[in-house]
This record gives sequence, structure tokens and C-alpha cells, in this order.
Amino acid sequence: MKKTIQYLFLLAAAAAVSAGTTWYLGKRQTGTVMTSEANGDTTGQSAAYARFAALPKAGETDFTQAAEMSVNAVVHVKTTYQSRQQYMSDPFFEFFFGRPQQGREMPAQQASGSGVIISEDGYIVTNNHVIDKAQQIQVVLNDKREFNATLVGTDPNTDIALLKIDATGLPVIIMGNSDELRVGEWVLAVGNPFNLTSTVTAGIVSAKARNINILNADMKIESFIQTDAAVNPGNSGGALVNTRGELVGINTAIASQTGSYTGYSFAVPTSIVQKVVSDIRSFGIVQRAVLGVQMQEITSELKKEKNLTTLQGVYVVKVVPDGAADKAGIEAGDVITQIDSTPIKTGTDLQEQIGRHRPGDTVTVTVLRRGNLLTKTACLTNREGGTGLIEKQDQTDVLGAVFEPVPDNLQQKLGINYGVRIKSLRNGRLKSAGLPSGFIILKANNRTIRTEEDLQEVVQNALAADDRNRALFITGCTPQGRVQYYAVSLAD
Repeated sequence: MKKTIQYLFLLAAAAAVSAGTTWYLGKRQTGTVMTSEANGDTTGQSAAYARFAALPKAGETDFTQAAEMSVNAVVHVKTTYQSRQQYMSDPFFEFFFGRPQQGREMPAQQASGSGVIISEDGYIVTNNHVIDKAQQIQVVLNDKREFNATLVGTDPNTDIALLKIDATGLPVIIMGNSDELRVGEWVLAVGNPFNLTSTVTAGIVSAKARNINILNADMKIESFIQTDAAVNPGNSGGALVNTRGELVGINTAIASQTGSYTGYSFAVPTSIVQKVVSDIRSFGIVQRAVLGVQMQEITSELKKEKNLTTLQGVYVVKVVPDGAADKAGIEAGDVITQIDSTPIKTGTDLQEQIGRHRPGDTVTVTVLRRGNLLTKTACLTNREGGTGLIEKQDQTDVLGAVFEPVPDNLQQKLGINYGVRIKSLRNGRLKSAGLPSGFIILKANNRTIRTEEDLQEVVQNALAADDRNRALFITGCTPQGRVQYYAVSLAD
């Protein structure tokens, strides 16, 4: 049966650990390494044993220092969601069935996860899915102090979010280098599984650069660290640290058929986290660099079909005209084998390396073309094909409108609890499409719009599409409750 990847998310109502849990303690067995001579084998085993004997002996495993250095910098993130029965006036429905009751408030829903303090003045990293659509975010420190948190910014493409609390002198976790992690290295997962605060578990790095197809963003970057450290719902957003107590990843997901830990967990490496956080703090949004290629993993079948000489690297299916790769002289049929000094074995490797850069950065691309290694220099672009940085407000400026939250009294009247209202219009895409001032946008491209940031992200993803596919399909209503639909072209 195929395993299902699940976010480590927890409703507070389900926070209790079931009684009767059985704990099994295993005893590690020791053994004796026998020389090849002792087995009567002198045909090559002795050389392998000699290399083994020359290796330094591994020291005793002691996680106490790493735990002490990280546990106070990992926080409990609690979120509140206020739901309401949704009703929106529809004249056809009312003609046949009458007018239903107005929307009413439902009990607030609560959920929880974890976060990591990265600065003494209160910046905290967590997962986007931990705080997504939350109306209130509360942070509880390891010393039990509680703070209301402000959402600074999010990046669904990597499932990272940045929070801020009003505090100083906070314990900070040391930022480590995830690139230096090795498969088989010990790591600790620190978080709040099942609301059990300040929980530390240990495991090893099982794999790196793992793509598990869990994110549904248009420009997602999945290059997870896979470990067998036990993590469960509530660990999301918590710390993955090495034995020195340095942060090497943000725990994000598990592979499970049950919703609880069954042996596999995944973390976003700090090489990605640091870049995302830096961009959010500096620009308000993540500056995503683009190489401008459509790629394909190399399989034995593709190698034979295209007469390639390697299984390593990424096959270039198509080069975007006038993109970074095109201008650098990269061609369809090339195999990208290296970015700068980093070998590229899979598409995940390529996404991670390009994802560390901003538009305008220059990278050295090594390609294999008809058996010859070539070196190309590419100046990376933004989603729109330029090399400049994208400003946050640019995403909705193209629409030609100023937006505002839907007032509470209007939400009550219409029986909704989300949406953004057009406050004013100028000449632009929305006005050309016929949207009126005061119109409430509820969905765009099939995504629920709760804030202007949601709309910015939809516009951003639409602008990243091929020119002929750049469009917004908007569902919304007038202040009187009449449902209306619009198609808004974003093509040049």
C-alpha cells in the first residue's frame, strides 16, 4: 500500500496521548570484527579490514549538550480559527428554497505546532501550514511565558513562515550548515508532539534532497532531509539539530498511513530556511530566481532513448526563450551536471541550488553535450524574465485596485468570514474586466482569498505562467450578496 505523506498538524482537541501505550526498550548488541586471516581468507578481505582498522573510533553518543542548547529556543505555537456557517445570497436558490438563516458563529477551533527562535528580539521560524489561515497566533516559550505573535511573512513554496513576538533577550538556537550533514549522522528532533512540550527524540539522517511531492505551490522547492527521529503531529515547525546543538532543519512532515510516526520524517534544510527568512525580512516576499529550463530526471530508458552517456544530472527538455539558460547558451538536450561547485544528480538538487539565489545572481552551469563537458555562465531572472528584485506591492499593482478587509458587519450580513473588498479602482486589469468598486473577492483561481496577501500570491503564480495562461478567474459577490464571476487576463 502506498504511504501517504501527512503534515504534522494537531487539533488541540486531539492532543491527548492514548492510554496503554507500551514502550519497548531495546538493548544494543556488540560483536567482534574478525580478520580475513582468521577466516582463512587472504584474497582481498585483509585490505578492507586494514582500511577499517585505520578509521578513528567513534566516540560515545551523548545528546545532552545538544538538547540543552536547543530546547529553550523551541517554542509552542498555538493557533485559533474562528469558523462561521457560510451563506451568500443567491436569487436562484432563494426562488426555489427560500432564504436560509444568516451565518452564525461556530466554536473557535484550535491547533498547535512548534517554532524556533532565531533572534534575541523575537523572530521565530515555523511551518506555513502551522499558521495558515489562523486568525490568532500565540507563542508559548519553554519557560511558560506567553506572547501574541505577528505573522511577518510566509512562503508556501517551501512551507516556511516567519513570526515576530514583542520580546528581547530570548534564547536563540545556533544556525548550522545543512550542507555539511552526512547520511548516517545523528540528529535530534525538538518540538511539541501531541502538546507534550519540550520533547527531544534522536535518530539519524536517512537521506538528503528528498522530494516527497507534498507541497502544491506552483514554484515549490522540495529538498527535504529525511530522518528516522521520531516526530508526530505537533512537531511541525520544530527544530532538527545536530549533535552540537546547531539548527540544520525545520521539521515539516511524516510519511504515515495512520497520521502518527511510522519511521520516516522530513525537514526543510537550513540552506533553504536561511534564504527564505532573509528575503521575508528584507523584502516582505521571497525573491525567487529562475534558470528558465524545463527538465526531466534521467532514467535508464531516457538514457537509451537520447543516447546519453550518464545517469547523473538533469536532462534539459526545453529552454525558455530569452530566459537565463537561453542567454547563457544552454540548449535542449543538454544534461546539467553541476551548478557552481555543487554536483547535480537530480532535479531536486537543481531546484535547491537555484532556489538559494536571487534574481540577478550569476551561476556557473556545467552541462554535458554530446559527450563534451561545457561551462556556461547564467544570470538568473525573476518570474517575469527580468533581473530586478520583485517588490511586494507589485503583485497586485497590476490589477489597478486598492483592497481592504471586509467589514465585520458586512460579513455578518452576507454570512461569510473571508474575502477582500475592492476599496477603489483605477485604470487596470480589474476595471477592464468589469469588476466594480466594493466588489468582494472570495476566490481567485480556485483559491480561497482571506487576505490581500493571498491574492498577491495567486497573482504572483499567475504571472509566472506562460503568457497565454496568465489569467485570474475570480468568484465573489456584490455588497448586496449577488454572486458574480469574472475572468481577468494578465497576459501582456
